[in-house]
Amino acid sequence: MPHPGKGEIRTTEVPDPGPDEVLVRTLHSGVSRGTETLVFRGGVPASQHTAMRAPFQDGDFPAPVKYGYLNVGVVEAGPPELAGRTVFCLYPHQTRYVVPADAVTVVPDDVPPARAVLAGTVETAVNALWDTPPLIGDRIAVVGGGMIGCSVAGVLARFPGARVQLVDADPARAAVADALGVRFALPADADGDCDLVVHASATDAGLSRCLELLAPDATVTELSWYGDRQVSVPLGEFFHARRLTVRSSQVGQIAPARRGRRTYADRLELSLRLLADPGFDALITGHSAFDELPRVLPELADGTRPALCHRIDYPGTPGSTNHPGTPGDEGE
Repeated sequence: MPHPGKGEIRTTEVPDPGPDEVLVRTLHSGVSRGTETLVFRGGVPASQHTAMRAPFQDGDFPAPVKYGYLNVGVVEAGPPELAGRTVFCLYPHQTRYVVPADAVTVVPDDVPPARAVLAGTVETAVNALWDTPPLIGDRIAVVGGGMIGCSVAGVLARFPGARVQLVDADPARAAVADALGVRFALPADADGDCDLVVHASATDAGLSRCLELLAPDATVTELSWYGDRQVSVPLGEFFHARRLTVRSSQVGQIAPARRGRRTYADRLELSLRLLADPGFDALITGHSAFDELPRVLPELADGTRPALCHRIDYPGTPGSTNHPGTPGDEGE
């Protein structure tokens, strides 16, 4: 985007891949409505400019910046074991690109490429549950039915004996919860006495409700990214009496419980395997052609186009309505 609140498609030269690199033609990318729209409006605080950089970001916050990290494509050139394979990469929205071969992860055959764009979000969910692992039979609430919250609920749906509820103020999220195989509740109707609550609504009210739902000595895992907003947390009343814990979780590092025993590649491969579950399709709530992206991003940012994950389809992908770009140059 050239400046906060405005996006445009630019051309860039794509080099030939070196011996340990791959050339990828993008099939789909995903817009993470929380983080990416915050970046789009210029809401990344100066103190977090380094921490919030995407792996293959161009430019600096607040703008101009090329940002994104949910990309699925086909390897057109590279090592023989990767040639022709469908891969996921933490790359921004771009039609073709060259990256080191170890920066891509092969998408399993039983995961459709259009669903695989969720891998980065499911990876966040995996890391959160490594940070505060549930136990068999736990009573768990996920407060906030956005892309991250729904990913956490989807991962938890198969956890043995757990009572999992997705809590959101939007009744329409009930259909997503049903597709994922978990219960749904409006905030006022959510079951309390929870052993674990995961918060992903990015609202003061959501975090307050999380604390109310916790059993004594229990933990709320905070996944919300508030950017430059101040948050009010009710630490009076029962917070100390119940000995409650608020714990942050951030996908930028492997959770301490697995650090040293799992790599970033291990975590991403696990996330892609979990996406074999077709219930995750419910998280992709819209799609657009690549050349529509400058118009779509403002609509996602201001809420006129509601979405969990909005998928972007690229030229040459079945079902895409994109127009081919100029030969020799690739859009970004």
